Amino acid sequence: MVTTEAPASPSALRSAWPALLIFAVLALVPVVAPLLGAGSYALTIVSRIMIFAIAAVSLDLILGYGGLVSFGHAAFIGLGAYAVGILADAGVGEGLVLLPAAMLAAAVFALLTGAISLKTRGVHFIMITLAFGQMAYFTMTSLSAYGGDDGLTLWAKPLVAGFKWLNDRSAFHYVVLALLIAAWGLCRAVTRSRFGRVLRGCRENEERMRALGYDPFAYRLAAYVIAGAIAGLAGALLAIQADFISPAYMSWQRSGELIVMVVLGGIGSLHGAIIGAAAFLLTEELLSGVTEHWRLIFGPLLILVVLFLRGGLGGLLGKIRHD
Repeated sequence: MVTTEAPASPSALRSAWPALLIFAVLALVPVVAPLLGAGSYALTIVSRIMIFAIAAVSLDLILGYGGLVSFGHAAFIGLGAYAVGILADAGVGEGLVLLPAAMLAAAVFALLTGAISLKTRGVHFIMITLAFGQMAYFTMTSLSAYGGDDGLTLWAKPLVAGFKWLNDRSAFHYVVLALLIAAWGLCRAVTRSRFGRVLRGCRENEERMRALGYDPFAYRLAAYVIAGAIAGLAGALLAIQADFISPAYMSWQRSGELIVMVVLGGIGSLHGAIIGAAAFLLTEELLSGVTEHWRLIFGPLLILVVLFLRGGLGGLLGKIRHD
């Protein structure tokens, strides 16, 4: 069971300031963007950033704190998206049903595949998560009833308690922001709890944790399921925003992009995962307008960040405040 630490101390509040600053800036976007003449476009881009930030935060939970390099994390995003699409196709249009269903579908998949994957370590774990991710990908491409390779279209936005709030870009922006804060808060609570300390201990010295009476497999599996459920939520939101679900959501390339986001923001830094997602997607948006081979430019930039910013962009933000 996850037990959080005692009431927030001044040091805990200080460590949370980068995330609080990020959330404050994101909250101002719907107000400031129209003044700059970039209303709907800015809201679309920023909402997409927040959605992928939710997925990146979930990956950082198992990568940064558990040392689990998953190359199949995008499968959870795709399953969350398809859960929404399949239920919507069956006539379920209530968001308060669709979002939990997406999280449940991804959590069940994480539980089943994690129980097998976590029996392995290192490169073997990377390869088996990649294999499960590709299995999910090819399964969805073969389901012709739900579009196959062509994907699945959502013909209407889900309702929220019977209201069409998600049809409004600003309302959707704040819904996604609220869920991002909730995902960050949950992962922060997990990592700062005894559960999180045991998870980090298993990453550092598994044998010592066993000697202390802890079962590393159980803790890792629990973290893996939590991360899968949060990524499933991101997939559901991605489907709602785009009104479309594609098998490409769960491709291995998408999993690789999520790892890049975490590395770019700083591994083991939850607010860094948010910054990494923003940096990756904004760079993609800018460079793709210059050349379709934008990754050739982005690659060296990522290498420079890894070499000279050991804590990633998230660590750089902390250094700026300290200075």
